[in-house]
Amino acid sequence: MKLKGIIFDVDGTMADTEEIHRQAFNQTFHEFDLNWHWSKSDYHKLLSISGGRERFKQCLNEDQDLKSQIDDPGQFIKALHQRKSEHYRAMVASDRIKLRPGIHRLIKEAQASGIQLAVATSSCVANLNTLINVTLNIDPKEIFSMIVSGDTIMDKKPSPIAYQCALAGLGLTPETCVAIEDTKNGNLAAREAGLNTIITTHAYTIDNDFTGASLVVNHLGEPDNAFKVAQGYAYDRSYVDIELLNNIVGNDVTEIAIDDLPRLASNMN
Repeated sequence: MKLKGIIFDVDGTMADTEEIHRQAFNQTFHEFDLNWHWSKSDYHKLLSISGGRERFKQCLNEDQDLKSQIDDPGQFIKALHQRKSEHYRAMVASDRIKLRPGIHRLIKEAQASGIQLAVATSSCVANLNTLINVTLNIDPKEIFSMIVSGDTIMDKKPSPIAYQCALAGLGLTPETCVAIEDTKNGNLAAREAGLNTIITTHAYTIDNDFTGASLVVNHLGEPDNAFKVAQGYAYDRSYVDIELLNNIVGNDVTEIAIDDLPRLASNMN
């Protein structure tokens, strides 16, 4: 089986953005005069919930005093999330964040090999646009044939919908693709969609359970910056490249009916 597509998660996977997100959340709490503050330990736990709105909702449900003072919790959460996203994008732009090791190289290798690229993220398109514009100075649509985001799907990871819709948009079956992820929920979502997964851990996810992943490493690596393998088999490679991904799809095949793909595409709004 030959590799035909790579589907990337964004936050924590393409770039170390999770700490920036945490700071943006806290800046928003201060701006809205809320008695909330997420420490690194708090945020580590909250990452088990996919999506910023969902994390806001969880905290509001736990703060009954505040919730009783709000006429429309849905609008309140929407306003918080919008402002938090604005703070996040400003921080990304000002910090000149860089992509994680191996991401840009693997994108270029895939493009040179005619392999389709996609994104499946719980974040919004505006955040993705900012990240790619800052790091690569290009519109994401010039790189990714399919972008599935929190703007277009309601069910967040570990639901497999984001990955199912990405596959449908690419017109590919999961046994020909690999997902690049960084969290337990992302791994569960991709695996449920029938995909093999490469996991790149970081400070917030290094202790996650990645059962079923084909390979768990600290980053994708570079020829002069080898990855460290925590789980799986690297086929004698020291960094993730097309050869390694071809080995993975060729030796760990999953199945899904191709007739299901048009139906899955209808899940997108």
